[in-house]
Amino acid sequence: MPTPFKPLRDAIAPTTRVLLVGINPGIRSATTGHHFAGYSNRFWKLLYESGLTNEFLTAEDDARLPEWNLGLTNLIRRPTPGVNTLRPDEYVAGLRILRRKVQRLKPDVVAFIGVSLYRAIAGVKGAIPLGLQPGTFHGARIVVLPNPSGRNAHFSYQEMLDAFRALKRVAAE
Repeated sequence: MPTPFKPLRDAIAPTTRVLLVGINPGIRSATTGHHFAGYSNRFWKLLYESGLTNEFLTAEDDARLPEWNLGLTNLIRRPTPGVNTLRPDEYVAGLRILRRKVQRLKPDVVAFIGVSLYRAIAGVKGAIPLGLQPGTFHGARIVVLPNPSGRNAHFSYQEMLDAFRALKRVAAE
């Protein structure tokens, strides 16, 4: 039986200065073929309200992100309703691919969308502050953003917006 899921294409270009990295597509994103397409996801609103884009975009506009020197990819391509079913080997394979993308694109900043994603990538335990992190990821500065899913109750909308604004400041440096 064929899957109803559409593979999500990376929204990247040679001009990508900020590479936004999600963990994996949700079911609605995989069904529509567009990033951050969940009904309660605040990603697109946060991009606009933070000033990272000067136009309000929707999931259907995801391919336009390079117009603002932004890129978007996922660590793991397989869609799931949550991250609980992702396997350790998928993280390993996804990290290998992400490293190659970053080495090829040479963005100034890699922004990991979600504290748990950054924990998995960096092998860090305990509390992780949002924003600029010490060190680099293959030469790119690292920023940790909150996961904008409506299911994320760990951060208020204002905290999310503050983190996206901090990314804008880091990207402008």
